[in-house]
Amino acid sequence: MAGPMGIPMNDPALILFQLLSPGYPTGAFAYSHGLEQVIVDWEIASADDLRIWIADILAFGAGRSDAILLRVSHAAEPDEVRRIDAIAQAWAGTAERLRETTRQGAAFAGTTARVWQIHLDATSYPVAVGRAARMLDLPIDLTVRLYLQAIAANLVSAAVRRVPLGQTDGQSVLAGVSDLCAEIAASSIGLGLDDLSQSAFAAEIASMRHETLQPRIFQT
Repeated sequence: MAGPMGIPMNDPALILFQLLSPGYPTGAFAYSHGLEQVIVDWEIASADDLRIWIADILAFGAGRSDAILLRVSHAAEPDEVRRIDAIAQAWAGTAERLRETTRQGAAFAGTTARVWQIHLDATSYPVAVGRAARMLDLPIDLTVRLYLQAIAANLVSAAVRRVPLGQTDGQSVLAGVSDLCAEIAASSIGLGLDDLSQSAFAAEIASMRHETLQPRIFQT
């Protein structure tokens, strides 16, 4: 069965790879999640530095919390989504993080609604992805794994442009956190809003400091 524009709706993996690919127009390339600040501070100058930083973001920061928010949004009824999104936005620790998640979420929702002809409200990014996965009947476990990998891939892309870091080193870093993405996705099964927590304080502080960084190439 083919959907709009001949998209094979019977292959959820292909749909997910498209939704979470670097080419999907969410504007993700413009955001570094505070990474630009720590690069400027010379706290990240190698592939090993980057791998450790990304692993902490995934395990203790936005990675784990977004995985929970995505699952909760996928399981929610339509009248619950606004409350979940309010919590998701409140969970953004800085003004830049709030801008990052709401702008990417709005861009994701707008594109996805038009391409697949579904009604998808503009929300924070994990909520929008969760709702799209529900409406398109996509497997939630695979959705969460690929979402986490997309977070890591965007941070790698930012580092390749800003450190600078070679593309091969960047891909090695991404491969080095792939098992962690799978572990976090699995550990988020059955968790709810009461299980939200974050302890990636260095990333939050970097995001706050980035608000006044000049010159800069990323919005966050």
